[in-house]
Amino acid sequence: MLPTLLIVDDERATREGLRSALEEDFDIYLASNNAEALAILKSEDIQFLLTDLRLGGDSGMDLIDTAKKLPSPPVILMMTAYGSVDTAVEAMRRGAFHFVTKPLNLDEVEMLLKRALRSKTLETENIQLTKQVKQSASLSRLIGKSPEIKKVTELIEQVAPTRATILIEGESGTGKEVVAHAIHHLSGRPASKLVIVNCAALSPQLLESELFGHEKGSFTGAAQKRIGRFEQADGGTLFLDEIGEIDAATQVKLLRALSERSIERVGSNSPIKVDVRLIAATNKNLRQLVDTGSFREDLYFRLNVVSVKMPTLRERPEDIILLASSFLREFAEENGRPVKPLTDEAIHRLVSYSWPGNVRELRTAIEHGVVMSNDASIGVRHFPAFLEDTPHIRKPVEHCEKNNPNAPAVLNLGELEKFTIRRALAESADNRTKAADLLGISRRTLQRKIKELEL
Repeated sequence: MLPTLLIVDDERATREGLRSALEEDFDIYLASNNAEALAILKSEDIQFLLTDLRLGGDSGMDLIDTAKKLPSPPVILMMTAYGSVDTAVEAMRRGAFHFVTKPLNLDEVEMLLKRALRSKTLETENIQLTKQVKQSASLSRLIGKSPEIKKVTELIEQVAPTRATILIEGESGTGKEVVAHAIHHLSGRPASKLVIVNCAALSPQLLESELFGHEKGSFTGAAQKRIGRFEQADGGTLFLDEIGEIDAATQVKLLRALSERSIERVGSNSPIKVDVRLIAATNKNLRQLVDTGSFREDLYFRLNVVSVKMPTLRERPEDIILLASSFLREFAEENGRPVKPLTDEAIHRLVSYSWPGNVRELRTAIEHGVVMSNDASIGVRHFPAFLEDTPHIRKPVEHCEKNNPNAPAVLNLGELEKFTIRRALAESADNRTKAADLLGISRRTLQRKIKELEL
């Protein structure tokens, strides 16, 4: 598809001559004045604008000003018979890519437009690449290939660029703060403007002051004015963790802040406007708290514009080895240790444990193993004692079986190894080096396993 070019000149001969010269390389639109040009700019996706400085009673400078305010402004080239250095500088200052004088040298015009096209193409590619890199980095801590975690990442990508308030629900240790970071960094708001408050860690009076700030002398101990977290987060994101712990009075003030986009410091009646994207998280069932009267229903609806439900690790056991491999590399680097493989028994124990503490508990286990192992590999004896807690050892792998028809129904070590290796090979598109990395073992060990298990 050819790039689009709008030519604006009050002389028909000039418009038609330029169209004849450029129509092989551009999809051409023509206009004789500002009104016609603006109608085309608003109705069509115009990428390049070539405009005369004087358009009868209109000014090409005015057209530049208007075009630059469009959501997707075109690249602008100014042409005039009244050329001067001052005019050129003014056109460039207002946003023109370049400036040419009449009578036109068509080769020069074509060359400048092609240069502008290359520049715009590079700019577009750079924006897309930057966005992809930023997106990849923001979501990199959400490790997993399970349907549950894919659903979460897709939802994050959908809602992050909006202003919508987000409620993240899930058990402790499932990664709610990781989701908050990802949403913020994909929102386009400044990275430094993510402000985090743990609501469960503060008393009601301290929490109110922490959120909204206070004036000097507003209560005993208020020796000076304090700026609250809402004001600190202005222009960015405020993440309220454990939102289910806030008291009734703070709920009222929070509801008002969300409704009016303004806050009042403790001890003041003067509203302060704030532009804050709010993300809240809880490990409680807020709907049940509403039903029991301990949480305001109107605040619940304000918070729950979009709900992100974090799955437990029990619900996505196929991600356990992927997570464990990532943590092995992370803690080995952090502690200056080599990356060691997990023994077969260790893999079996990790996958069969029910992880009541979720991803946080798994991180603890892997860090303990990395620190405690002086062997060539990491075995069960290097893990914390809680991994020997029999009540938390699963027998049937119900969730794996439901989502993966080929998964073993019972945790037979040989069948489990087959399933895990097949899964790693599938995730790495049969690249055995990558599969071994996912499994936390060497490529040679993987080759041996494939041969032993007749895969």
